[in-house]
Amino acid sequence: MQRIPLPQQLVDQAAAYADGTATPAEPRDAATVVLLRPSPEGPSVYLLRRQASMAFAAGMCVFPGGGVDPRDFDHSVAWAGPTPAEWAGRLGVDEPKARALVCAAVRETFEESGVLLAGTADEIVADTTGEDWEADRLALEARELAFTEFLDRRGLVLRTDLLGVWAGWLTPVFEPKRYRTWFFTALLPEGQVTRDVSSESSSVTWLPAMSAVSAVESGDMFMMPPTYLTCLEVGQFAEPAGVLAEASGRGVEMFMPEVVPEGEEFVLSVPERCAGLLASR
Repeated sequence: MQRIPLPQQLVDQAAAYADGTATPAEPRDAATVVLLRPSPEGPSVYLLRRQASMAFAAGMCVFPGGGVDPRDFDHSVAWAGPTPAEWAGRLGVDEPKARALVCAAVRETFEESGVLLAGTADEIVADTTGEDWEADRLALEARELAFTEFLDRRGLVLRTDLLGVWAGWLTPVFEPKRYRTWFFTALLPEGQVTRDVSSESSSVTWLPAMSAVSAVESGDMFMMPPTYLTCLEVGQFAEPAGVLAEASGRGVEMFMPEVVPEGEEFVLSVPERCAGLLASR
């Protein structure tokens, strides 16, 4: 796939931030989850198309996720799986932020897809389609209910063992809204179903990762580079188990795309691990 040349106005804007003429916006911490399920064509991913009215990534197809909420830092949240200290090492942050990022990943996934990565120490929640679940999801989305309270009321714990680590992306300095986003992976729990529930999306779909890549390349779907490249990486595996095995051994090195020359034009840089995959398209 040929990378799209950047317009001169954006190149000049990036240069202004690079030389200190302009001050970049402070990025907000966020978490997103690549939900996976098997298909005959390899791992399928769950995608939401963001409302055209959204201030950030309008009309783009994205994975479930969103910004960290102050209440995600609650140290009393019930927890099973790798400890916050272990997550801190893998995510490259301190323990309080690691706890908040994991909580945000699970909370946002439930809010935006109806899928809940929680349960008891021995079992995973198998069905969240009832009216009582939907009432709680709406209360969480409206910030009328704290995630910790939601879990406590239902006698549930975060099943952090269901999550894997994939990557970290920092929005370029020239963007007016910026996010520092940690990408997680998770297999759709048995018995649970994704639902078109998010107030921020206009439609949702499951697609084999490489079908999503092809749709972007043909112009039938729009994605920001981190989403496209994640689909491209995930699509190299034959099944979700391979993705999860890879994710179990990854740590996060936050990557920020920069404006770089390519021939006589300028493009955005990509992580070294993605360069060969991108060149092969």
